[in-house]
Amino acid sequence: MKESAKLNVTRRGFIAGTAAVLAAPAVAQDVNGSDTVEIERDLSHMVRRNISSFRSLEWQPYFSNLNNGAVLVDISSRALHFWDEGGTYHLYPCSVPLTDDLTRRGRTSIVRKVEGPEWRPTPAMQKRNPEWPDYVGPGPDNPLGTHALYLSWQYYRIHGTHDTRKIGRRSSNGCIGLYNEHIAQLFGMAKIGTQVLLI
Repeated sequence: MKESAKLNVTRRGFIAGTAAVLAAPAVAQDVNGSDTVEIERDLSHMVRRNISSFRSLEWQPYFSNLNNGAVLVDISSRALHFWDEGGTYHLYPCSVPLTDDLTRRGRTSIVRKVEGPEWRPTPAMQKRNPEWPDYVGPGPDNPLGTHALYLSWQYYRIHGTHDTRKIGRRSSNGCIGLYNEHIAQLFGMAKIGTQVLLI
C-alpha cells in the first residue's frame, strides 16, 4: 500500500474544517464566563493563524523505528503527527504553549493514559494565577478534556479540551491540546511507551 493511501485525514478536508472553525466569531464568546474554567491566559483577542504550514510529514527523519508508535508535535505549525507501528499516519491540529519559556522540546514518551482525567494546577500555575481552583474533577469544566496522555516529563500532557478556541493557537501552559474527538482517537491508538518528540 502506498504511504499516501495510509493518510487518515485529507489535506482538503482538514483545511475546509479548519476554515470553518476559524470563521467562528471568537470575540462573541465570554472568555471569563462562570460556566467555564479558564486555565489559559487571555484568549479574547484575535489571533492570526497560518494554516498553509500544516502539512503531512514522513516519520523517518525524526524516529529510528515505529516501535509502540510515534508522536511528533511541531510547535511552529501547531500540528500533532502520529504513526502507529504499521506506519498508518494521522494528522491533528493542536494547541501549543503560549510562550517560549513554557515550551519544552525534545524526546519523551507516554507513561500513563487516563480517560476522564482530574486536573490540578502546577505550583507555577498557582503562583501566576492564584484565582484558579485547586482541583477540577472529570467533566465539562475540566481543562484536560475527556482524555489525557501523560508524558515522562513532569506536568506535561497531551490532552483534550472543551474550549475549542484554543486549538491552533499558542494558548497552553506547556501541554499539547487536541479537540476531544481527536484525543479520543489518539488515546485509542497510542500505547504506554509510545515515543514522543516535540520540535
